[in-house]
Amino acid sequence: MTGKFSRRAIAVAAGMLMLCAIGVSAQPAGSGAEKTLTGIVSDAMCGKTHAMKGETPAQCTRMCVKGGSAFALVVGDKVYTLRGSSSSLYKYAGQKVILKGTMQGDTVLVESVAPAK
Repeated sequence: MTGKFSRRAIAVAAGMLMLCAIGVSAQPAGSGAEKTLTGIVSDAMCGKTHAMKGETPAQCTRMCVKGGSAFALVVGDKVYTLRGSSSSLYKYAGQKVILKGTMQGDTVLVESVAPAK
C-alpha cells in the first residue's frame, strides 16, 4: 500500500507541475509592462503602407478596420496591434498620437490616446 501511495503522490505532483508550466507559458513575453508610445494610428493589415489608392491614410485605416482589421500603431518600422479605445482610435486614424497602454507582446491594451503636439 505504501508503494501505491507514493506513485499516486508522484502522479499528483507531476500533474500540478504541468498545470503550473501551462500557466507560465500562456503569459505573453513582456506581459503587463506599461508604456507610452508615440506613433501613427493605422490598421494591422496595412501597417506602415496603405494599399488603397486615392484614399487618405485615415480613410484607408477606417475602411480596413470596418472590414475586420485591428487598429495598429506604427512607431518607426515597428507595428503594434491595438486593443481597446476603438472610438478614440477611429477619431485619430492616420494621425500622430501619444498612446499609453499595457504591453502584451506586440499588442498594446490601450488606456489613453491623445494627439501628439
